[in-house]
Amino acid sequence: MDGIDLDHVALATDDVAAALGGLVGHLGGRLLEGGDGHGFRWVQVRLGDAEAGMTIEIITPWQPERQDFLARFLTRHGPGPHHLTFKVPDLVATLERFRSAGFRPVGVNLDDPDWKEAFLLPREAHGTVVQLAEVGPQAPPLTTRLAAAGEVGVGMPRWWPDPPARPTSGAVLQRVVLQTTSLPSALGLFAGLLGGDPVAEHLGAVELAWPGGGRVLLVETEEPGGVVELHCEGIHAVTRIAGTTCSPVRGAQLLDRR
Repeated sequence: MDGIDLDHVALATDDVAAALGGLVGHLGGRLLEGGDGHGFRWVQVRLGDAEAGMTIEIITPWQPERQDFLARFLTRHGPGPHHLTFKVPDLVATLERFRSAGFRPVGVNLDDPDWKEAFLLPREAHGTVVQLAEVGPQAPPLTTRLAAAGEVGVGMPRWWPDPPARPTSGAVLQRVVLQTTSLPSALGLFAGLLGGDPVAEHLGAVELAWPGGGRVLLVETEEPGGVVELHCEGIHAVTRIAGTTCSPVRGAQLLDRR
């Protein structure tokens, strides 16, 4: 669908310093910004630049007595992938399309004109949470955010620890790998309703791309898995970040490129 973009993949952890050490100090990511949410705090890191790569959001529990969804997630599952966020041009219209297709969005909040949101639960989104978000017209583009971030990121408040120095060359996050028990059904969601463009396929796997550089590799398996792995260029060995495996891109090179 026109105007829909894959904005980021969120990883849950209770050790933000270690996650930033891996993303910034080891993989060379650019720390963008962060802030407070309801029951969590967040900070985003770009693995790549404005032209290539993807954004990772680190989320950690905060004031769980007010909202404990993330604390419960970590207790149940431990650190790891939590959700994929797609920005949409008109959330109300998007919700109508999803409901017409049989989906049941939850957590719908249209009160804030700068950030309207809704969610699909894992049982409807192939093992992951999908966040649908509409941002206000004043939201700056990625190029502006990168220029403003400096080396420590921006935020109100800037609650996260200073990250370690970045290496001279950084990794580029190429794709998120998502396992599903039904590739046709997953394509109906991520390509049909969320506008992903199929760019490669091979033996039960299809890679989808979005305009901002985000990519999801859908892999059909017997067991549901949700988001199971990240593929990065510029690394030579498997790296663990916030309970999530970051692998060299060679694992995806069997795909037939179009």
